Amino acid sequence: GSVLIHLEKLLIQVRDLDRVLASVGPERFDRSRTLFDRMEAHEVQKTAHITDLALPPAFAKASGIEYLMPVQQLAVQDGLLEGQHLLVVSATASGKTFIGEMAGMKNFLEGRGRMLFLVPLVALANQKYQRFCDRYGHLMRITLQTGVSRLNLPETRPVGERDINAPVVVGTYEGIDHALRTGRSLKNIGTVIIDEIQTLEDPDRGHRLDGLIARLKHIAPDAQFLYLSATIGLPGLLAEKLQANLVRYAARPVPLERHLLFIERAKKIGFIKQMVAEEYKVRSSKGYRGQTIVFTNSRARCHVIADALGKRAAPYHAGLTAQERRDVERRFAGGEISAVVTTAALAAGVDFPASQVIFDALAMGIEWLSVQEFHQMMGRAGRPDFHDLGRVVILAEPGGSYSRTSRKTEDEVAVGLLRGEMEEVAPEYDMEQSSEEFVANAVICSGNEQQIIHMNRTMVGTLEPALPMLLDNNLVRRRAGRIELTDMARVMAGHFIGVERLLRIKDLVRQMEDAAEIVAELECATEEAP
Repeated sequence: GSVLIHLEKLLIQVRDLDRVLASVGPERFDRSRTLFDRMEAHEVQKTAHITDLALPPAFAKASGIEYLMPVQQLAVQDGLLEGQHLLVVSATASGKTFIGEMAGMKNFLEGRGRMLFLVPLVALANQKYQRFCDRYGHLMRITLQTGVSRLNLPETRPVGERDINAPVVVGTYEGIDHALRTGRSLKNIGTVIIDEIQTLEDPDRGHRLDGLIARLKHIAPDAQFLYLSATIGLPGLLAEKLQANLVRYAARPVPLERHLLFIERAKKIGFIKQMVAEEYKVRSSKGYRGQTIVFTNSRARCHVIADALGKRAAPYHAGLTAQERRDVERRFAGGEISAVVTTAALAAGVDFPASQVIFDALAMGIEWLSVQEFHQMMGRAGRPDFHDLGRVVILAEPGGSYSRTSRKTEDEVAVGLLRGEMEEVAPEYDMEQSSEEFVANAVICSGNEQQIIHMNRTMVGTLEPALPMLLDNNLVRRRAGRIELTDMARVMAGHFIGVERLLRIKDLVRQMEDAAEIVAELECATEEAP
């Protein structure tokens, strides 16, 4: 279907049968014959010098920045330095983090409140924390707020100072949310930066980020909110839902070539070896070697590919210890390794400045990638401070599939992703998710029912009415316009679980005495769920 249409269009476009056939089962990678399209870089436009802006001189000096990048200029023009809420959608490496820094540091240094910089992953929080400490540690105290591991091991201990009321707090969504859900006070917040706002679309975590934003708006109604993303569907609609101005910068900082090869799975590793080796031989005009990120669909496959690539490649996934991951990050940053092989699950994770991205698989586990996820991963190729060109290569297996439930094959998915349009961010939450957010919101406003309703309406997604089920199961009580939470409801809020999982745990506790058996039963049930 779509593959034949793609090949037919390609033939009409290039009028070269040999080139079209070169993308189908080639013997080796020939970039002149497999090009799908090319996204050109933007023309360099005139932007303001940082000293020309209404920024504290101490911050401007510490930032190390001279001239703004284009998206930063657009953000300033849209009211960044006047306290406007902004949704900033721009390519990876276009300078979105510094937009948050400008507003947050300015607001703090001028007495308008503290700064929260929130990200989805611990590895990303560690990286931002280190960046902020290096640049601004002499101006203000910067702390880290991530979830605490139950295993007290050197590699699981937080890397930074922890204080939720420091001038600048870098944290994960759940790290900050846990503090709120357990009743801790966050005062005097002037700026909230939500990085990777497209996490709203995550089926497992989106409702929590959505609820967290509503809770932060409740406790910090005068704060400036900034939402950052490289990829988001229909951003104009999302900006309206978030009550923010949209700043959109579509041009890439460096040109990007996208290549598509139809190739058998057994031959993929050989092609990856060739492409990684060729890229590593190239040095950019900035003096950096070409390095590659290989995305695949499982941790086991990460190791298979990395082992095949040899000593200059390393696997990188959530199953490694924090120390092992940091070692890979350090070696990649130093140009010591030519490639990291990672899972799609870490696509929003640590910034690897790669010139080339190769897709060994277009799935995350057994689920095909969405257009948003694909764009997020694709955007990792080509950084303006390092590279002259970014390259994305998709190795699609004709007829290949990772799921019994989907009729699509990898070759069809590949063409769909390359041509795809992203959908609107409009999640609908089930009872499990809705009840979890209801009790978390109730904690924040001390059970004031009207305030709970207002917070629920502030959320981007649609909630199911959870209160009747919570009342029926005696998890909350309703008295004189207030929702009183039982201890069990507070457990739901603090442990990020909804009513259905809580009731299941209560049933298992009655049936079993061994805690390990209860956990095993819960995990098996989770894995079997559709």
